[in-house]
Amino acid sequence: MASFVLSVNGVSFTEATEKLEPENPFKGPLSYVSPWTYTFLACLMFVVTSLSLFENFTVMLVTFKYKQLRKPLNYIIVNLSVADFFMSLVGGSISFLNNANGYFILGNWACVTEGFVVTYLGIVALWSLAILAFERYFVICRPMKNVRLGIKHAGLGLLFVWTFSFIWTIPPVLGWNSYTVSKIGTTCEPNWYSTEYSDHTYIITFFTTCFILPLGVIIGSYGKLMQKLRKVSNTHGRLGHTRKPTREVARMVIVMIAAYLIGWTPYAAFSITVTACPTIYIDPRLSAAPAFFAKTTNVYNPIIYVFMNKQFRKCLIHMFKGGTASLDSTHINQTSDRGTTADSHMGEMSTIAARVPLSSVCNMERTQEEEEEDEEEAMARVEEETHGENNGGTNKLPVNVNENKVCPL
Repeated sequence: MASFVLSVNGVSFTEATEKLEPENPFKGPLSYVSPWTYTFLACLMFVVTSLSLFENFTVMLVTFKYKQLRKPLNYIIVNLSVADFFMSLVGGSISFLNNANGYFILGNWACVTEGFVVTYLGIVALWSLAILAFERYFVICRPMKNVRLGIKHAGLGLLFVWTFSFIWTIPPVLGWNSYTVSKIGTTCEPNWYSTEYSDHTYIITFFTTCFILPLGVIIGSYGKLMQKLRKVSNTHGRLGHTRKPTREVARMVIVMIAAYLIGWTPYAAFSITVTACPTIYIDPRLSAAPAFFAKTTNVYNPIIYVFMNKQFRKCLIHMFKGGTASLDSTHINQTSDRGTTADSHMGEMSTIAARVPLSSVCNMERTQEEEEEDEEEAMARVEEETHGENNGGTNKLPVNVNENKVCPL
C-alpha cells in the first residue's frame, strides 16, 4: 500500500493507492479460486493416485514373480507401469498435498522438481505407448523377416524412450522455457503463458516431438497391423478362424488410440492455445482440468494394456489365490483359438499378438500363386484340426509340411 499528499485549495489530503501485485501461490491460497475447488481436486488426486500406485505396483510385482511374463515384448509394458507409478508417487502426492492445503506449500524448488518429474515421466509413458505399438507391428507384420524381437531390441527401445524424453524435458530446467506454477496454484508445468519467442519455439518443438510424433507412430503401426489382419481375413475368411480375432484386435486398437487421444489431446490443445494466444483469459479451474485429466491415464493404462491381457490375468489370479511363482507356462499359454496362435508360440503378454494366428500372417508373406496352390491343403489341414478338437483329440499338423510353410518363431 502506497500513499501520496494531494493539495486542493491549500488543504492537504492524504490518499492511498493500492499497488496491484500478482498473488503468490507459495504464500497462501489464491483469492480468485474457491476453497471447494481445492477440496475437490485433493479428493480427485487421492483417488487417482491410490488407484494408480496399486495397479502399477501390481503389474511390476506380477511380472517380477512370474518369469513366464518376462519376455522382450513385455519390457515396454513394465516400463510404462514404472513411469506411471513414479509419476503418481511424485506428482500425485505433491498435488494432493498442495490441494489439501490450498496452495503450493513446498516452495519453488518443489515446483521445479514436480514440473520436471511429471513432464519427464509423462513423456516416457507416451513414448512407451508408441514403442509398444511399433513392437506389436514388428512382431505381427514382420517387416524384417529374418529378425525377431529380442532382449537387445527391447533394451534399445527402453534406452530410446528414456533418453529422448529427457532431451525434450530438461531444457526448461536449463533456461529454455521454465517450469512454473499453474493458474490454479497447486501444480507446476512448462510455462505456456510466456510471450518470449524462444519460449514459443520450445513449446512448438515439445508439442511436435512429444505428442504429434508418438501419435503418428501409434496410428501408423496399428494401421499397418490392421491392414495385415484384413488381408489375412479376406484371404482365409472362408476357413472361419481369422474373422473373430480380427474383430477383437480392431476393437482393441480403437480403444488404445481413443484412450491416448482422450487422455492427452485436451492438455496438448490447451498448451497450444495458450502459447498462440498468451493474453487469452481462461478460468483457473478450466485451465487446470486438462492437466488433472491427463493424470488419470495412470489409472486406465494398466487396465487397457495389461489387465485386459489373458496371460496376465491368469498370473494375477494365480498370485492372489496364494499360488507359487512356479505356474506352468504351458498352462498360461492355453488358448481356445483354433490353429497356432502367437500366445502359444511366443508366451508374450501382448493382447494383439496373442489373438493373431501367426501361421496365417506368415502365409501372407508368400506369393499369391503359392497361396492358390496350397489353399486346398490348408483347408483340409484346418478341417482336420477342427475335427480333432471337436472329438477331444490332439491332432497334429502333417509331418510332410514343407519347411518354407512353417512360420518362423
